[in-house]
Amino acid sequence: MINYHIKVSGMVQGVGFRWSTYQLAQKLGLTGFVKNLPNGQVYIVVQGPSQAMHKFLQAIKDDSITPYGHIEHYDVTPANLGEYASFKISTDW
Repeated sequence: MINYHIKVSGMVQGVGFRWSTYQLAQKLGLTGFVKNLPNGQVYIVVQGPSQAMHKFLQAIKDDSITPYGHIEHYDVTPANLGEYASFKISTDW
């Protein structure tokens, strides 16, 4: 299992980015959460098996999460595993 904390910037709020991230994580069987940040970025905590995580990160790198937005920059930080039963969309700031 691998855990990453990812900050994404660009046109990522108000374009279905969180929903698309949620759908991809669900499809790949990953756990964690995605949420908007007050500064316009999106924050993702995601964990799962290596192969699924590779596909998830590839979608971020390819900017193919959603056709309506555009990722200008992303920052991926490895982290310790968390206690997540599923993948959720957080509405907290």
